[in-house]
Amino acid sequence: MKKVLCSLFGHHFTISKRVTSHINEYACVHCGKQVTTDVSGNLSLLTPELREINNTLEYIYQKKHTVGAHQQQVA
Repeated sequence: MKKVLCSLFGHHFTISKRVTSHINEYACVHCGKQVTTDVSGNLSLLTPELREINNTLEYIYQKKHTVGAHQQQVA
């Protein structure tokens, strides 16, 4: 039934994970399909390779912002 809703009306994506300030992972509320934003800003199917890339980007992004916040407190 849920897949029928998506095939008739399209997916209803909500943010499931914020990777960086401009890259997110999304999941369909009805069928659970997972997508992410690609280099062009379009939605692409979330493959294991893209999930690994997103995890690496998230790690680098958090590390960069944690170091930047720490340096501002010291100064």
